[in-house]
This record gives sequence, structure tokens and C-alpha cells, in this order.
Amino acid sequence: MSTKKTYILGIESSCDDTSASIVCDGKVLSNIVANQEVHAKYGGVVPELASRAHQQNIVPVVQQAIEQAGITKKDLNAVAFTRGPGLMGSLLVGTSFAKSLALGLNIPLIDVNHMQAHILAHFIKEENSKIPPFPFLCLTISGGHTQIVKITDHFDMEILGETIDDAVGEAFDKSAKILGLPYPGGPLIDKYAQHGNPKAFKFTKPKVGDLKFSFSGLKTGILYFIQRSVKENPDFIKENLYDICASIQYTIIEILMEKIKNAVKHTEIKHVAIAGGVSANSEIRKRLQLAEKHWGWTTYIPKFEYTTDNAAMIAISGYLKYLKKEYSDVSVTAKARLKVSEL
Repeated sequence: MSTKKTYILGIESSCDDTSASIVCDGKVLSNIVANQEVHAKYGGVVPELASRAHQQNIVPVVQQAIEQAGITKKDLNAVAFTRGPGLMGSLLVGTSFAKSLALGLNIPLIDVNHMQAHILAHFIKEENSKIPPFPFLCLTISGGHTQIVKITDHFDMEILGETIDDAVGEAFDKSAKILGLPYPGGPLIDKYAQHGNPKAFKFTKPKVGDLKFSFSGLKTGILYFIQRSVKENPDFIKENLYDICASIQYTIIEILMEKIKNAVKHTEIKHVAIAGGVSANSEIRKRLQLAEKHWGWTTYIPKFEYTTDNAAMIAISGYLKYLKKEYSDVSVTAKARLKVSEL
């Protein structure tokens, strides 16, 4: 006797990427992402332009996700959407669309915490995928967040440590801006760092608590160092770009690894995952893989397409909530600020 399949539509619109995905019983059938090129010339995301672009993109993106999955909207069992955290205007587009579609199809609506979804992307079923057992630790690193989270169950998460000022993604992007690199600069620092000497220049690491992060002082230190060096030699950046990028990246990754080592020591949990946009960084991935050999950890590194904002992580979170029958009321509202432990 064949069992009925469960199809969940996930919608992600927290920042500047409009994304829709179909997950069937934990497996991704489609994961469509529409990027917004409009922000590059402004050196960062412009909220008003982002929400307008979401309005233009959401219908074709959802349509494409359904078509690529080889189903019709009548096959859907539920609609999951990002409730927060994120840009309010962007979130409202996804929330309103998800509500309307769920009402129109008379199927459950499921609200998802964007930060939980980054972590739960590890539960997407794929060939050769390594799914972490409970409890595990997750270093959640993105443009807006830097946290060490202890995960006891799919929706039982506790923040053990977080940034007291800027997020790690912001540290990468602002450092890139100082060097005159285009937005988003983080991936470019990673790219150029491959050809440089990570010990060429020394930057001071902030002194904060065992599990706390701070990046504002590091950014200031990098700014002053570049200003001084350029004053002495106007071609300093051009002549040393690879070494500067390698040294910045080395310092940032050292900070991240130090904190996750402290968390493992405090909790005695040796299952360690990474999540969020910065988990696409090649150096953090390499260092985590080395940690398996050096410290006997088991590490979990997401596929590149599940690191940046995408709807597959929303759909898998929705699927896990659907199994528990944790549905939302249509009166649910978007929330720009939401902790990983909420929802």
C-alpha cells in the first residue's frame, strides 16, 4: 500500500533574495532563488527597493518552484514562510503571499524562524547527507548574526554565546569596503585570500567573554591600519591585496574557531555544525574539517546552496513543524526581530 507524499512549499523573503522551494517528505524537489542586483551600486541592501523587488519576483518564483517540482499547487499540504527576523518590508511581502495562498488552497500555514531554518537546513534529506544527532552545537554566522547555539531538539534551541556588537558577515563586508572592493565583499576577501599569506599582517583579536563575539574593534583596527599604510604608500592596497585579505580572513576565522572550541569544552558536545551565509567561506569549512582530525569532533557542513538565504531551509523547517501539527493562525504577523529560541 502506497503512503501519501507530503509536499511543503517554503517561501523566503527576509532580506534581498526572493526564494521558493518544494520539499517532499524531507527531500528538496526545487529551490528557486531570485537575486536582486539593484543593491550592488548602493554598497548594501536598500530596504524599500528590496520589498518592491520581492513584490515583482514572488509570483514567478513560486510558480517556477511548483513547476520544477513536477506538481501542481493542489498537491501542496502546507505553506511555510519566513516570519522573521529580517527587513520588515521584505517579510511582509512573503507573509501576505503565504497567508493568501494557504487561505485560497485551504491548507495549513506554518511560520518559520529564519535563524532556526539556517540550522535546520542540516536535516534536508540528500544522498550521502550527514544529519547531526541531538544535542549538537551550531555556529550560526551571517551578515546579521553571529551565535553559538545548542540544539537539543528540532525546535529546542539555546543561545550559548553571541556578538555584543557587529556580526561576522558585516566584519567581512565592511573590511572589503575599506579595501575598495564592491558589495558584497565577503566572498571576494575569501577569493583573494586563497593567494595570500595569512600571517603577513597581524590584527588584534578582541578580548571578550569565552563565548561572546565582538567585531567592531577589529573593523576599526583594520581601517586605521589601511589608512596609515596608504598614507605611507598610496599603492599599498593594490600591491598587498592578497596578503591583506588572507590576514583579515585568518584573524576572523581564528576568532570563530576559538569560541566554538570554548563551547565544546563547556558543553562536552563534540557534534559541531555551521550555518548561515558566512558558512560558505572556504576557510571556516576547511578549519572545521581539520577539527575532526585534531580534536575528534564530528562536523556538519551544509551544501553551498543551503548556506545563503534560500527557501529549502524554510520548507524543511515547515515540514518538521507539519509533522508535529504546529500550524499558524492567519492572524500571524511578521516580526523584524526574533531570537533563534523563539517560535
